Amino acid sequence: MWITILPFSYAEWEKLSIFLNLLIPKLPAPKEDDLSRGILEAIDLDSYRAEVRGNTKIALEDTEGQVEPVPTSGAGSKPEPELERLSEIIREFNDLFGNISWADEDKIRRLLFEEIPEKVLADPAYQNAIKNSDRQNARVEHDRVLRQIIASSVADHAELYKHFEEDPSFKQWLGDRIFGVTYQPPDSR
Repeated sequence: MWITILPFSYAEWEKLSIFLNLLIPKLPAPKEDDLSRGILEAIDLDSYRAEVRGNTKIALEDTEGQVEPVPTSGAGSKPEPELERLSEIIREFNDLFGNISWADEDKIRRLLFEEIPEKVLADPAYQNAIKNSDRQNARVEHDRVLRQIIASSVADHAELYKHFEEDPSFKQWLGDRIFGVTYQPPDSR
């Protein structure tokens, strides 16, 4: 026995009824304020219980003892940074790249060993990488800054730029040297 509230003799109402019945499942569910509702029913807390796995008794000898100091050498200590003298670095540079005839050797030495490291160290992005990242990411940022500094000095130091771009061993040596001088993570200071 069917009881209708509205007579279905009107075709428009019947179309609207079918449309709304198909639309209701597609509408989003109403939002609930209590997100924890049903959690306690879903978890059977009666099946969980504390269980003793074992007892261990720790007994110390009743004798006079002495606590030894923590060793300062070994894996737990910070190694002393290896500092090289500027004269050793210049000697190594001359041994490796002494065959390059620089127009003004003193100016190039001052640029390579004083000015460029200062500019690299002053870069805020590199400083941020030193403080907040690991050594590998700091090296990536260092290399980017070094390339920018060398490229910006092409007008004044074209031969340095040429050797930096064309000689991979010079580029690697210079990058290693400047990174070694400028990279000091916060925990080693």
